[in-house]
Amino acid sequence: MAGRVSWDQYFMDIATQVASRATCDRKHVGAVIVRGRTILSTGYNGAIRGLPHCDDVGHMMENGHCVATVHAEANAIIQAATNGVSIDGATIYTTASPCWPCFKLIANAGLVRIVFGEFYRDPRIFEYAARLKLDLVGLGDAARPPASGV
Repeated sequence: MAGRVSWDQYFMDIATQVASRATCDRKHVGAVIVRGRTILSTGYNGAIRGLPHCDDVGHMMENGHCVATVHAEANAIIQAATNGVSIDGATIYTTASPCWPCFKLIANAGLVRIVFGEFYRDPRIFEYAARLKLDLVGLGDAARPPASGV
């Protein structure tokens, strides 16, 4: 019998499942906010509530990125706020490292640890996580951005 997966891998596996609900087919991302091994909130990237999904009506592209969607990390923070769930001091598991705007939301929401599955686009998060003493953990090969920095 194989050993049990680590808690980090367990919650990342759940984030991967959450990502399967994403509604922008350019990239499926899932996020899970956890404190004390208890899931507080989840989110995936998708359209603004009440508007049609990119998968159905196409993408709103700017600089090679679809900007019609709300990112998974933001949606997880919004879900917690909507439901009155404190996430201060929690960890966020996200299948892709946060973009710069989501990183700022995570930091200001009081999350103290980010665990990500793949590097996505913005190396500034490493410098600012260190400056903020925010624990930034890449699982497996995701520990650092690619050598090119992008």
